[in-house]
Parts: sequence; C-alpha cells; structure tokens
Amino acid sequence: MTMTFWTWMSSPIGDMRLVAGGGVLRRVHLTERRDEPAPAAYGVERDDDPVLQQARRELDEYFAGARRRFEVPLGAEGSEFQRAVWAALMAVEFGAICSYADIARAMGRPTATRAVGGANNKNPIPIIVPCHRVVGSDRSLVGYGGGLERKRWLLAHEARLVGAVFPGYDPPRC
Repeated sequence: MTMTFWTWMSSPIGDMRLVAGGGVLRRVHLTERRDEPAPAAYGVERDDDPVLQQARRELDEYFAGARRRFEVPLGAEGSEFQRAVWAALMAVEFGAICSYADIARAMGRPTATRAVGGANNKNPIPIIVPCHRVVGSDRSLVGYGGGLERKRWLLAHEARLVGAVFPGYDPPRC
C-alpha cells in the first residue's frame, strides 16, 4: 500500500489541499474551509514531500502567469474511460476552450458527450488537468466542481495571459 501525504496551499481562487503518494500527485482538492478534516485516504499532513513541493511550486508559477504547462507527475485514479478523458483534457491548449462534444469527438467517441461530462466532473486534479477549459456547446460556463466563479477566474486568468481582454474575448476552440 502506497503512503499518501497532503499539504495546504493558498491561491487566488482559495485554499487547496494537494495529495501525493507513490511519487505522483493524486489530487488537488479545492476547498472553502481549511478546518475541513482531511479524509483518511489523504494520509498524513506533510510539507516536505518532493511531489507536493513540485506541485505547489508549479501551481504558484501558474497563478503568477509564469507557467502554462505542468510537469509534476500525475497519478489520478479512475476508470479507463475517465483516464482517457483526462488525457484529452491535457491536450486542450492554455487559453483555449472545448465543449464536452469536442472532447468526445477528439476521443473518437462522438456519442459519449454525457459520459465525457461525467468524467470531467470526477477529475481529481483540477487546474493541472484543465477541466476548467471545458464549456457548453454554446460556450456558456457550465459545471465546475470548484464552482463557476473559480472557473470564470481561471478562464479570465488564462485569457489575460494570452493577450485577450474580457468581456468579448472569443477564445480559440480545440
């Protein structure tokens, strides 16, 4: 059994709990409250784990506008289909958006739009696996486990960094 560790991180979109184990990042948990107890599966709180330190550094760089791609090793657990969706999300360029249908087509599963939405909803590593870049077919902001305000902030942050100005920015599609 792999030992897991977690640590807190503050960000412009609120506090996050980072969870790592077995040399990979397993979860980025967006939370409203630091007093929320950690699930037992998260292991023990520890700041000196190298994966957690790398994840924190890369996320800090992302929020500062100095990083567009993450290099921290990932180990999200999910079904084969979920992992395929999360891999497809990793291909969505910084500052771009895709619909659930776009992701389904990119995976060669054009009728799996709802299943893609379900897998997107279960993404355990938001921001790094950029599920915030998935919008409705009409480009509306729909569904985000961390809340639509966080999703709006993340999309606006990336738009600013690619030289776009909100409102009226029409991000490229995948």
